[in-house]
Amino acid sequence: MRGIRVAARKLHAPIAATFDDVGVTTCVRVTAAVTEALIALGGNVGDMRATFDRAIALLCDGKVVRLTARSCDYRTPPWGFTDQPDFVNAVIAVTTSLPPHDLLARAKECEQKLGRNRARERHWGPRPIDLDLLTYDDLVLIDKDLILPHPHILERAFVLVPLVEIAPDCVIAGVKVREALARLDLRGIEKLPSHRIA
Repeated sequence: MRGIRVAARKLHAPIAATFDDVGVTTCVRVTAAVTEALIALGGNVGDMRATFDRAIALLCDGKVVRLTARSCDYRTPPWGFTDQPDFVNAVIAVTTSLPPHDLLARAKECEQKLGRNRARERHWGPRPIDLDLLTYDDLVLIDKDLILPHPHILERAFVLVPLVEIAPDCVIAGVKVREALARLDLRGIEKLPSHRIA
């Protein structure tokens, strides 16, 4: 929406002249609020680092979703279902004018374009890409499609390590992410060398 046009008219105005009506028209420009969101990237099928680059390019169009920070990529042990290859994980910060459910839908659309089929995969099993909406400013939301902040964020080192890299002072659910990370086991998490050309 670019703006709202409001017109106020008064019929039979009390003016010593002949008018059908008298009115004032004003245009109020409406701009969408910009919100900061944190999104986790992960996967363990295929060339994950190239997939991350493609996912970020699909998600962040520079208009309704703008990339503001990207962590390094980290090799991490699998979580939940452990009999599978290691994952690669990262976190990005974005600003967006999209509401949270629309941002989630955009992320899921990116996953599908990159080959993810949630209906055919095992829960916590191998996947070509996973884009998780971690936070949407300070919004607390619980519904059937989305929980914010992400319910497991403070217990997952594979999320907190890259998150602390780009937002060390972030507070989620009243807990500083650095403090949450200090309580977790970091064994097996390895920062990968940069693969991007400067």
